[in-house]
Amino acid sequence: MSKVVDYFLKYASYDTQSAGDTKINPSTDKQFELAKYLKNQLEEIGVQDVSMSDRCYVYGTIPATVEADCPTIGFLAHMDTSPDYPDDPTNPQIITNYDGGDIKLGDTEFVLSPSMFPFMKDYIGQDLITADGHTLLGADDKAGIAEIMCMAEYLINHPEIPHGTIKVAFTPDEEIGHGVDNFDVEGFGADFAYTVDGGAWGSMEYETFNAASLRVFVHGQNIHPGSAKAKMKNSVQIAMEFDNMLPAFDRPQYTEMYEGFFHLNNMEGNVENTVMNYIIRDHSMEIFENRKALVNQVVAFLNAKYGEGTVEIKMNDSYYNMAEKILPHMFLLDIAAEAFKELGIDTPVVTPVRGGTDGARLSYRGLPCPNLCTGGHNYHGKYEFICIQSMEKTVELLIKIAQKFKDVKKN
Repeated sequence: MSKVVDYFLKYASYDTQSAGDTKINPSTDKQFELAKYLKNQLEEIGVQDVSMSDRCYVYGTIPATVEADCPTIGFLAHMDTSPDYPDDPTNPQIITNYDGGDIKLGDTEFVLSPSMFPFMKDYIGQDLITADGHTLLGADDKAGIAEIMCMAEYLINHPEIPHGTIKVAFTPDEEIGHGVDNFDVEGFGADFAYTVDGGAWGSMEYETFNAASLRVFVHGQNIHPGSAKAKMKNSVQIAMEFDNMLPAFDRPQYTEMYEGFFHLNNMEGNVENTVMNYIIRDHSMEIFENRKALVNQVVAFLNAKYGEGTVEIKMNDSYYNMAEKILPHMFLLDIAAEAFKELGIDTPVVTPVRGGTDGARLSYRGLPCPNLCTGGHNYHGKYEFICIQSMEKTVELLIKIAQKFKDVKKN
């Protein structure tokens, strides 16, 4: 196995799942275990100024090998895994020389199949890593960590390679939208950065959704069904009515590219009380605001129908489309495109992120931060997999990008 695979499998063995129902950062203490390991590893390979904050952020510096008036560039990845599917214990399985057929996931009934994911045919003859069907794999974003770590180690071991100062960082809680709540942008010291948190080899992104979280509380009135006429108010049914008043086809399973949605992530309740958790997404700020306005209109309608206070909501913006902050710095994409071309990708695939990255919020905090591929697919579930050759190429990509910044003049 190559070093990047070695590192990835080690990181994948850590349970780092974040949790969206806490009010602390990091949301789970177990993320510290991987953070401590990464801090020690950075120190062992010779990265300078390594630190880990009390909020689980790991930072380090790769010193410049040339004197140049160039920007300081950063690379970031997140340590946590999605709470949408179990991540422990992760038992990766390696498929060498993939033949284009179905891949059985461990001892489960689940099969990773090109009939469901036709793009798998692109990987015939290459080597893939999956989980065993019981957990997600964790390539999102432990693959990004492994790739950054290999880049750092290579540059430290090859001081003859000319480059400016490079910063690296690993963050907690990205999957629940709090990845940079306590990130020290000024202390990090980068002028620009890239998150390594994307998908297939050859892709990069600079557009994300505008995002909001929505929590809906429906208050009913439980009366014995034998004497409920004109008295019972069933919160579950009112909650269903709320959901049905949102556009039927503005849901993830019906949308793609720049199309936004309302997504009911989970729901729990009974006659007396029901709680629903949504995420709201759109690339257009105007449509995003219209979506939130529609929610308020639905709440007002149901309260008028069933009584004031029947439906209450908590709606908060999570992050905004980073395109606004990247467009003045499109040279970041140009540099990455040059590096891709040198590695055989003449035209990188640039698509909108149907989600968010730490880079979205960092861009709004003054650190323009587009996103690069890791080589993975099907994140947040049992069908997640990653291509080993793509991981190895991504390491080369990061090294090339780091070198190219020595020729960029600092403003």
